[in-house]
Amino acid sequence: MPECGTGERFPPRPYCKQSGLCIRHAEAGYIPAIITCSMSESLEKAQAAAAFIKSRTSRSFKTVLILGSGLGNFINEMTIETEIGYGDIPYFPVSTVEGHSGKLIAGAVGDKNILVFSGRFHFYEGYTAEEVTFPIRVMKLLGAEYLLLSNAAGGVNPAFRVGDLVMITDHISLATVNPLIGRNEPFFGTRFPDMSEPYAKILIEKARQIAQDMALPLKEGIYFGVTGPSFETRAEYQMIYRLGADMVGMSTVQETITGVHCGLKVFGISVITDIGIREEDNIITHEEVLLAANEAAPKMTALVKELVKAI
Repeated sequence: MPECGTGERFPPRPYCKQSGLCIRHAEAGYIPAIITCSMSESLEKAQAAAAFIKSRTSRSFKTVLILGSGLGNFINEMTIETEIGYGDIPYFPVSTVEGHSGKLIAGAVGDKNILVFSGRFHFYEGYTAEEVTFPIRVMKLLGAEYLLLSNAAGGVNPAFRVGDLVMITDHISLATVNPLIGRNEPFFGTRFPDMSEPYAKILIEKARQIAQDMALPLKEGIYFGVTGPSFETRAEYQMIYRLGADMVGMSTVQETITGVHCGLKVFGISVITDIGIREEDNIITHEEVLLAANEAAPKMTALVKELVKAI
């Protein structure tokens, strides 16, 4: 079991029988004093995880960044305070995919504090939609206001090329499991959250201006979320394009829905790592995706770094 900042160890469940909270940590200020004894199990677990993370850092954070496949170089631009393995955080899932290192990094970019997930969780790894998005709720408890998401995606827009950066302006979630299915926890958000602006216009506009100032090509598009882990068939790529999407991937959508539910402002950006609609008789591999993501990583890092500084 992981230890907290006082040297005590978290049990499998938080220890107050009535509320599920560690009373000592609540009194010490690790846990916000807004929890009642009627809270759900998911909130109990999120509180335990938030308390542990808070005990390992002296900083407060408004901005959270989740790094996708092959995009871990962003951490080289940070002043790092501490690194926490996902396996050490109570109730956290663990990344199992190549290209996802599996640690939470607390630090700063310039004078802006930031929490970075180096590696994310996917529905295809066998986690439930609630488990995939559990860390987003933990970030809400830690005071986050902005959620920045990056991913590697397959292009279906004929104008896209491998290596393009594409800012996500909207998404189509019909092929994924909605993470809000089940009992709603009112503390996090309403039962029926509005999704007319999943990606915050204010962040989209800031990123546009930053890219323009940097003379950095930045395309825009609609992201289609799928479960994976198999890549799409040629017919599925065609269908996705005809439904109005520009790229497709196996992450991001569930995180965005949960972020909006929690009241966070969300920003999403994709690196196009393969082309779905193509005439060549070739196959798509994860190794190819990682290679393309690594090659495009410096451009994405430069853009996201400036965006973090601007919010």
